[in-house]
Amino acid sequence: MNDFTYITPTRYVFGHDAESKVGALAIANGIRHALVVYGKGSVVRSGLLGRVKDSLEKSGVKVTELGGVQPNPTDEKVYEGIALGRKMLVEGVIAVGGGSAIDTAKAIAAGIPYNGDFWDFYAGKTLVEKALPIGVVLTIPAAGSEGSGNSVITHRNGMKKISLRTDMALRPKFSCLNPELTFTLPPYQTACGICDMMIHIFERYFSPTPAVEVTDRVAEGLIMAIMTEAPKVMKSPCDYDARANIMWSGTLAHNGLCGTGRAEDWTSHFMEHEVSALYPEVAHGAGLAVMVPAWMTYVAQRKPGKVAQLARRVMGVTCDDDMEAAKEGIKRLREFFCSLGLPSTLTELGVKESDIPVMVEKLHINKGPQVGAYVPLTSADTAEIYRIAM
Repeated sequence: MNDFTYITPTRYVFGHDAESKVGALAIANGIRHALVVYGKGSVVRSGLLGRVKDSLEKSGVKVTELGGVQPNPTDEKVYEGIALGRKMLVEGVIAVGGGSAIDTAKAIAAGIPYNGDFWDFYAGKTLVEKALPIGVVLTIPAAGSEGSGNSVITHRNGMKKISLRTDMALRPKFSCLNPELTFTLPPYQTACGICDMMIHIFERYFSPTPAVEVTDRVAEGLIMAIMTEAPKVMKSPCDYDARANIMWSGTLAHNGLCGTGRAEDWTSHFMEHEVSALYPEVAHGAGLAVMVPAWMTYVAQRKPGKVAQLARRVMGVTCDDDMEAAKEGIKRLREFFCSLGLPSTLTELGVKESDIPVMVEKLHINKGPQVGAYVPLTSADTAEIYRIAM
Protein backbone atom coordinates (compact mmCIF):
# COMPACT_ATOMS: atom_id res chain seq x y z
CA MET A 1 0.00 0.00 0.00
CA ASN A 2 1.23 3.51 -0.85
CA ASP A 3 1.46 6.36 1.66
CA PHE A 4 -1.50 8.73 1.39
CA THR A 5 -3.29 11.73 2.86
CA TYR A 6 -7.08 11.63 2.74
CA ILE A 7 -9.44 14.48 3.52
CA THR A 8 -13.02 15.06 2.44
CA PRO A 9 -14.12 18.46 3.71
CA THR A 10 -17.55 18.48 2.01
CA ARG A 11 -20.56 18.63 4.33
CA TYR A 12 -23.21 16.26 3.00
CA VAL A 13 -26.84 16.98 3.85
CA PHE A 14 -28.68 13.84 2.76
CA GLY A 15 -32.37 13.03 2.69
CA HIS A 16 -35.84 14.47 2.41
CA ASP A 17 -36.01 18.21 1.59
CA ALA A 18 -32.21 18.52 1.74
CA GLU A 19 -32.40 21.37 -0.78
CA SER A 20 -34.26 23.50 1.77
CA LYS A 21 -31.03 23.80 3.79
CA VAL A 22 -29.06 25.48 1.00
CA GLY A 23 -29.58 29.02 2.31
CA ALA A 24 -28.28 28.29 5.79
CA LEU A 25 -25.36 26.35 4.34
CA ALA A 26 -24.44 29.22 2.03
CA ILE A 27 -24.40 31.72 4.89
CA ALA A 28 -22.35 29.33 7.03
CA ASN A 29 -19.73 29.29 4.26
CA GLY A 30 -19.58 33.06 3.82
CA ILE A 31 -21.69 33.22 0.66
CA ARG A 32 -23.93 36.28 0.77
CA HIS A 33 -24.23 36.60 -3.00
CA ALA A 34 -24.42 33.35 -4.97
CA LEU A 35 -24.08 32.62 -8.65
CA VAL A 36 -26.57 29.76 -9.18
CA VAL A 37 -25.55 27.57 -12.12
CA TYR A 38 -27.94 25.11 -13.75
CA GLY A 39 -28.78 23.34 -17.00
CA LYS A 40 -31.38 23.72 -19.67
CA GLY A 41 -34.58 24.04 -17.72
CA SER A 42 -35.63 20.82 -15.94
CA VAL A 43 -34.80 22.34 -12.56
CA VAL A 44 -36.97 25.32 -13.51
CA ARG A 45 -39.92 23.23 -14.72
CA SER A 46 -39.80 20.98 -11.65
CA GLY A 47 -39.87 23.93 -9.28
CA LEU A 48 -36.53 22.97 -7.74
CA LEU A 49 -34.77 26.16 -8.79
CA GLY A 50 -37.56 28.20 -7.21
CA ARG A 51 -37.20 26.30 -3.93
CA VAL A 52 -33.43 26.77 -3.93
CA LYS A 53 -33.73 30.51 -4.61
CA ASP A 54 -36.38 30.81 -1.92
CA SER A 55 -34.11 29.12 0.63
CA LEU A 56 -31.20 31.36 -0.33
CA GLU A 57 -33.20 34.58 -0.30
CA LYS A 58 -34.89 33.77 3.02
CA SER A 59 -31.40 33.40 4.50
CA GLY A 60 -30.40 36.80 3.12
CA VAL A 61 -28.37 35.50 0.17
CA LYS A 62 -28.57 37.52 -3.04
CA VAL A 63 -28.97 35.37 -6.18
CA THR A 64 -27.59 35.79 -9.69
CA GLU A 65 -28.56 33.06 -12.18
CA LEU A 66 -26.61 31.35 -14.96
CA GLY A 67 -28.67 28.77 -16.83
CA GLY A 68 -28.12 26.85 -20.03
CA VAL A 69 -25.28 24.49 -19.11
CA GLN A 70 -25.28 21.62 -21.62
CA PRO A 71 -24.23 17.99 -21.20
CA ASN A 72 -20.51 17.54 -21.83
CA PRO A 73 -20.05 21.18 -20.74
CA THR A 74 -17.86 23.55 -22.73
CA ASP A 75 -15.61 26.50 -22.03
CA GLU A 76 -18.08 28.99 -23.52
CA LYS A 77 -20.46 28.79 -20.55
CA VAL A 78 -17.51 28.96 -18.15
CA TYR A 79 -16.27 32.21 -19.71
CA GLU A 80 -19.81 33.59 -19.55
CA GLY A 81 -20.08 32.66 -15.88
CA ILE A 82 -16.71 34.16 -14.98
CA ALA A 83 -17.62 37.45 -16.62
CA LEU A 84 -21.04 37.51 -14.95
CA GLY A 85 -19.67 36.55 -11.54
CA ARG A 86 -17.01 39.26 -11.64
CA LYS A 87 -19.52 41.89 -12.77
CA MET A 88 -21.99 41.00 -10.02
CA LEU A 89 -19.29 40.53 -7.33
CA VAL A 90 -20.57 37.10 -6.32
CA GLU A 91 -19.04 35.41 -3.28
CA GLY A 92 -19.75 31.79 -4.12
CA VAL A 93 -21.07 29.46 -6.81
CA ILE A 94 -23.92 27.00 -6.27
CA ALA A 95 -24.65 24.29 -8.83
CA VAL A 96 -28.18 22.91 -9.13
CA GLY A 97 -28.12 19.79 -11.29
CA GLY A 98 -25.76 16.97 -12.21
CA GLY A 99 -22.12 16.66 -13.16
CA SER A 100 -22.24 19.15 -16.03
CA ALA A 101 -23.62 21.96 -13.88
CA ILE A 102 -21.26 21.11 -11.02
CA ASP A 103 -18.15 20.92 -13.22
CA THR A 104 -19.06 24.23 -14.85
CA ALA A 105 -19.61 25.83 -11.43
CA LYS A 106 -16.18 24.59 -10.30
CA ALA A 107 -14.45 26.05 -13.35
CA ILE A 108 -16.21 29.37 -12.79
CA ALA A 109 -15.29 29.35 -9.08
CA ALA A 110 -11.64 28.85 -10.01
CA GLY A 111 -11.71 31.36 -12.84
CA ILE A 112 -13.28 34.35 -11.09
CA PRO A 113 -10.35 35.10 -8.73
CA TYR A 114 -7.69 34.09 -11.30
CA ASN A 115 -5.91 36.78 -13.31
CA GLY A 116 -5.42 34.60 -16.40
CA ASP A 117 -7.43 32.28 -18.62
CA PHE A 118 -9.23 29.60 -16.56
CA TRP A 119 -8.19 27.04 -19.20
CA ASP A 120 -4.64 27.35 -17.87
CA PHE A 121 -5.75 25.03 -15.05
CA TYR A 122 -7.08 22.37 -17.42
CA ALA A 123 -4.11 22.66 -19.78
CA GLY A 124 -1.74 21.98 -16.89
CA LYS A 125 -0.06 25.39 -17.06
CA THR A 126 -0.79 26.25 -13.44
CA LEU A 127 -2.52 24.91 -10.32
CA VAL A 128 -5.74 26.09 -8.72
CA GLU A 129 -4.60 27.85 -5.58
CA LYS A 130 -7.75 29.86 -4.88
CA ALA A 131 -11.43 29.46 -5.71
CA LEU A 132 -14.75 30.82 -4.54
CA PRO A 133 -16.68 28.48 -2.21
CA ILE A 134 -18.83 25.95 -4.08
CA GLY A 135 -22.17 24.44 -3.08
CA VAL A 136 -24.26 21.75 -4.77
CA VAL A 137 -27.87 20.68 -4.97
CA LEU A 138 -27.60 17.32 -6.73
CA THR A 139 -30.23 16.05 -9.17
CA ILE A 140 -28.34 13.35 -11.10
CA PRO A 141 -26.26 10.74 -9.23
CA ALA A 142 -23.48 9.85 -11.65
CA ALA A 143 -20.40 12.03 -11.88
CA GLY A 144 -19.66 12.17 -8.15
CA SER A 145 -18.59 15.77 -8.63
CA GLU A 146 -20.63 16.73 -5.56
CA GLY A 147 -17.90 15.20 -3.39
CA SER A 148 -14.73 15.47 -5.46
CA GLY A 149 -12.20 18.12 -6.39
CA ASN A 150 -12.50 17.18 -10.06
CA SER A 151 -14.00 18.97 -13.04
CA VAL A 152 -14.25 18.03 -16.74
CA ILE A 153 -14.66 20.72 -19.40
CA THR A 154 -14.45 20.62 -23.19
CA HIS A 155 -12.58 23.43 -24.95
CA ARG A 156 -14.42 24.03 -28.21
CA ASN A 157 -11.27 25.20 -29.98
CA GLY A 158 -9.81 21.80 -30.86
CA MET A 159 -12.54 19.90 -28.96
CA LYS A 160 -10.24 19.06 -26.07
CA LYS A 161 -12.10 17.39 -23.21
CA ILE A 162 -9.88 17.60 -20.15
CA SER A 163 -10.28 16.44 -16.57
CA LEU A 164 -8.87 18.71 -13.86
CA ARG A 165 -8.12 17.18 -10.47
CA THR A 166 -7.53 19.11 -7.25
CA ASP A 167 -7.11 17.90 -3.68
CA MET A 168 -8.99 20.68 -1.93
CA ALA A 169 -9.58 23.85 -3.93
CA LEU A 170 -12.59 22.64 -5.93
CA ARG A 171 -14.20 20.30 -3.44
CA PRO A 172 -17.70 21.64 -2.65
CA LYS A 173 -18.10 23.13 0.79
CA PHE A 174 -21.53 21.50 0.99
CA SER A 175 -23.72 19.17 -1.05
CA CYS A 176 -27.47 18.72 -0.62
CA LEU A 177 -28.56 15.22 -1.68
CA ASN A 178 -32.28 14.46 -1.79
CA PRO A 179 -33.03 11.12 -3.50
CA GLU A 180 -36.56 12.31 -4.31
CA LEU A 181 -35.08 14.75 -6.83
CA THR A 182 -34.00 11.76 -8.93
CA PHE A 183 -37.42 10.08 -9.18
CA THR A 184 -38.21 11.66 -12.57
CA LEU A 185 -34.88 10.93 -14.26
CA PRO A 186 -35.39 9.15 -17.60
CA PRO A 187 -34.36 5.46 -17.51
CA TYR A 188 -31.47 5.97 -19.95
CA GLN A 189 -30.05 8.84 -17.90
CA THR A 190 -30.37 6.76 -14.75
CA ALA A 191 -28.54 3.89 -16.43
CA CYS A 192 -25.75 6.16 -17.68
CA GLY A 193 -25.29 7.48 -14.16
CA ILE A 194 -25.09 3.98 -12.70
CA CYS A 195 -22.41 3.05 -15.22
CA ASP A 196 -20.43 6.24 -14.58
CA MET A 197 -20.24 5.66 -10.83
CA MET A 198 -19.21 2.03 -11.31
CA ILE A 199 -16.39 3.05 -13.63
CA HIS A 200 -15.18 5.66 -11.13
CA ILE A 201 -14.62 2.73 -8.80
CA PHE A 202 -12.99 0.59 -11.50
CA GLU A 203 -10.51 3.35 -12.34
CA ARG A 204 -9.17 3.05 -8.80
CA TYR A 205 -9.66 -0.68 -8.36
CA PHE A 206 -7.50 -1.57 -11.37
CA SER A 207 -4.19 -0.58 -9.90
CA PRO A 208 -0.67 -2.02 -9.96
CA THR A 209 -0.27 -1.26 -6.24
CA PRO A 210 -0.16 -4.45 -4.14
CA ALA A 211 -1.51 -5.09 -0.62
CA VAL A 212 -4.61 -2.86 -0.82
CA GLU A 213 -7.07 -5.41 0.53
CA VAL A 214 -9.09 -2.88 2.54
CA THR A 215 -9.71 -0.50 -0.35
CA ASP A 216 -10.25 -3.44 -2.71
CA ARG A 217 -13.01 -4.70 -0.43
CA VAL A 218 -14.54 -1.23 -0.09
CA ALA A 219 -14.58 -0.91 -3.87
CA GLU A 220 -16.02 -4.41 -4.37
CA GLY A 221 -18.72 -3.77 -1.79
CA LEU A 222 -19.78 -0.55 -3.49
CA ILE A 223 -19.91 -2.21 -6.90
CA MET A 224 -22.01 -5.07 -5.52
CA ALA A 225 -24.36 -2.60 -3.83
CA ILE A 226 -24.80 -0.64 -7.05
CA MET A 227 -25.47 -3.81 -9.06
CA THR A 228 -28.03 -4.90 -6.44
CA GLU A 229 -29.89 -1.58 -6.33
CA ALA A 230 -29.73 -0.74 -10.05
CA PRO A 231 -32.45 -3.18 -11.21
CA LYS A 232 -34.73 -1.93 -8.42
CA VAL A 233 -34.33 1.66 -9.57
CA MET A 234 -34.90 0.76 -13.20
CA LYS A 235 -38.06 -1.20 -12.30
CA SER A 236 -39.44 1.24 -9.69
CA PRO A 237 -38.11 4.78 -10.30
CA CYS A 238 -39.81 6.11 -7.15
CA ASP A 239 -38.33 3.51 -4.79
CA TYR A 240 -36.83 5.93 -2.26
CA ASP A 241 -34.46 3.49 -0.61
CA ALA A 242 -33.07 2.20 -3.90
CA ARG A 243 -32.62 5.75 -5.17
CA ALA A 244 -30.96 6.73 -1.88
CA ASN A 245 -28.49 3.86 -2.08
CA ILE A 246 -27.64 4.68 -5.70
CA MET A 247 -27.20 8.38 -4.89
CA TRP A 248 -24.88 7.73 -1.94
CA SER A 249 -22.92 5.16 -3.95
CA GLY A 250 -22.24 7.76 -6.62
CA THR A 251 -20.75 10.08 -4.03
CA LEU A 252 -18.61 7.42 -2.34
CA ALA A 253 -17.41 6.18 -5.74
CA HIS A 254 -15.68 9.47 -6.50
CA ASN A 255 -14.80 11.22 -3.24
CA GLY A 256 -11.36 9.58 -3.16
CA LEU A 257 -12.06 6.82 -0.64
CA CYS A 258 -11.59 3.97 -3.14
CA GLY A 259 -8.29 5.42 -4.30
CA THR A 260 -6.54 5.62 -0.95
CA GLY A 261 -3.14 3.93 -0.84
CA ARG A 262 -2.94 3.05 -4.51
CA ALA A 263 -2.03 4.28 -7.98
CA GLU A 264 -5.11 4.90 -10.15
CA ASP A 265 -5.63 4.12 -13.82
CA TRP A 266 -8.22 6.32 -15.64
CA THR A 267 -7.48 5.06 -19.15
CA SER A 268 -11.12 4.21 -19.84
CA HIS A 269 -12.25 7.70 -18.86
CA PHE A 270 -9.57 9.36 -20.96
CA MET A 271 -10.50 7.24 -23.97
CA GLU A 272 -14.21 7.94 -23.54
CA HIS A 273 -13.54 11.66 -23.25
CA GLU A 274 -12.19 11.59 -26.80
CA VAL A 275 -15.36 9.85 -27.97
CA SER A 276 -17.74 12.38 -26.41
CA ALA A 277 -15.51 15.31 -27.37
CA LEU A 278 -15.85 14.25 -31.00
CA TYR A 279 -19.50 13.23 -30.56
CA PRO A 280 -21.01 15.57 -27.91
CA GLU A 281 -24.38 13.82 -28.18
CA VAL A 282 -22.85 10.66 -26.66
CA ALA A 283 -23.66 10.45 -22.97
CA HIS A 284 -20.53 9.91 -20.90
CA GLY A 285 -21.94 6.86 -19.10
CA ALA A 286 -23.01 5.27 -22.38
CA GLY A 287 -19.52 5.71 -23.80
CA LEU A 288 -18.02 4.17 -20.68
CA ALA A 289 -20.32 1.15 -20.92
CA VAL A 290 -18.59 0.41 -24.22
CA MET A 291 -15.01 1.44 -23.45
CA VAL A 292 -14.54 -0.34 -20.13
CA PRO A 293 -15.28 -3.91 -21.29
CA ALA A 294 -13.09 -3.23 -24.35
CA TRP A 295 -10.25 -1.98 -22.13
CA MET A 296 -10.64 -4.95 -19.77
CA THR A 297 -10.57 -7.35 -22.71
CA TYR A 298 -7.28 -5.90 -23.93
CA VAL A 299 -5.44 -5.56 -20.61
CA ALA A 300 -6.55 -9.00 -19.41
CA GLN A 301 -4.49 -10.50 -22.21
CA ARG A 302 -1.39 -9.08 -20.50
CA LYS A 303 -2.40 -8.95 -16.86
CA PRO A 304 -5.55 -10.94 -16.05
CA GLY A 305 -5.15 -11.13 -12.25
CA LYS A 306 -7.20 -8.14 -11.11
CA VAL A 307 -9.86 -8.68 -13.78
CA ALA A 308 -10.17 -12.27 -12.58
CA GLN A 309 -10.39 -11.07 -8.95
CA LEU A 310 -13.29 -8.77 -9.86
CA ALA A 311 -14.95 -11.59 -11.76
CA ARG A 312 -14.76 -13.96 -8.79
CA ARG A 313 -15.49 -11.57 -5.93
CA VAL A 314 -18.17 -9.43 -7.62
CA MET A 315 -19.50 -11.17 -10.72
CA GLY A 316 -19.87 -14.64 -9.18
CA VAL A 317 -17.42 -16.42 -11.51
CA THR A 318 -16.01 -19.67 -10.11
CA CYS A 319 -13.43 -20.59 -12.76
CA ASP A 320 -9.90 -21.28 -11.38
CA ASP A 321 -7.99 -20.14 -14.48
CA ASP A 322 -7.38 -16.38 -14.36
CA MET A 323 -7.74 -15.78 -18.08
CA GLU A 324 -10.97 -17.74 -18.38
CA ALA A 325 -12.35 -16.11 -15.22
CA ALA A 326 -11.49 -12.67 -16.60
CA LYS A 327 -13.25 -13.40 -19.90
CA GLU A 328 -16.39 -14.62 -18.14
CA GLY A 329 -16.38 -11.63 -15.78
CA ILE A 330 -16.15 -9.20 -18.70
CA LYS A 331 -19.00 -11.01 -20.43
CA ARG A 332 -21.20 -10.72 -17.32
CA LEU A 333 -20.32 -7.05 -16.88
CA ARG A 334 -21.26 -6.30 -20.49
CA GLU A 335 -24.53 -8.20 -20.01
CA PHE A 336 -25.27 -6.14 -16.89
CA PHE A 337 -24.80 -2.88 -18.76
CA CYS A 338 -26.98 -4.15 -21.61
CA SER A 339 -29.69 -5.10 -19.09
CA LEU A 340 -29.85 -1.41 -18.15
CA GLY A 341 -30.39 -0.46 -21.78
CA LEU A 342 -26.82 0.71 -22.42
CA PRO A 343 -24.90 0.10 -25.67
CA SER A 344 -22.17 -2.48 -26.10
CA THR A 345 -20.34 -1.05 -29.15
CA LEU A 346 -19.17 2.32 -30.40
CA THR A 347 -21.00 1.58 -33.64
CA GLU A 348 -24.30 1.74 -31.74
CA LEU A 349 -23.30 5.24 -30.62
CA GLY A 350 -22.69 6.37 -34.20
CA VAL A 351 -18.90 6.40 -33.94
CA LYS A 352 -17.08 5.61 -37.18
CA GLU A 353 -14.00 3.40 -37.31
CA SER A 354 -12.35 6.05 -39.47
CA ASP A 355 -12.39 8.34 -36.40
CA ILE A 356 -10.04 6.07 -34.43
CA PRO A 357 -6.77 7.72 -35.61
CA VAL A 358 -8.10 11.16 -34.63
CA MET A 359 -9.19 9.97 -31.18
CA VAL A 360 -5.88 8.20 -30.57
CA GLU A 361 -3.88 11.23 -31.66
CA LYS A 362 -5.83 13.62 -29.42
CA LEU A 363 -5.73 11.19 -26.50
CA HIS A 364 -1.93 11.02 -26.53
CA ILE A 365 -1.49 14.74 -27.21
CA ASN A 366 -3.60 15.41 -24.12
CA LYS A 367 -2.28 12.61 -21.88
CA GLY A 368 1.22 11.80 -23.12
CA PRO A 369 2.81 8.89 -25.01
CA GLN A 370 1.62 6.37 -22.40
CA VAL A 371 -1.65 6.28 -20.48
CA GLY A 372 -2.77 4.16 -17.57
CA ALA A 373 -1.23 2.54 -14.51
CA TYR A 374 -2.60 -1.01 -14.36
CA VAL A 375 -1.15 -1.64 -17.81
CA PRO A 376 0.64 1.38 -19.38
CA LEU A 377 -0.61 1.76 -22.95
CA THR A 378 0.90 3.32 -26.07
CA SER A 379 -0.95 4.70 -29.08
CA ALA A 380 -0.85 1.27 -30.76
CA ASP A 381 -2.54 -0.22 -27.69
CA THR A 382 -5.27 2.40 -27.41
CA ALA A 383 -5.99 2.16 -31.15
CA GLU A 384 -6.58 -1.58 -30.71
CA ILE A 385 -8.90 -0.94 -27.73
CA TYR A 386 -10.96 1.46 -29.83
CA ARG A 387 -11.15 -1.23 -32.53
CA ILE A 388 -12.33 -3.80 -29.96
CA ALA A 389 -14.96 -1.28 -28.82
CA MET A 390 -16.28 -0.92 -32.37
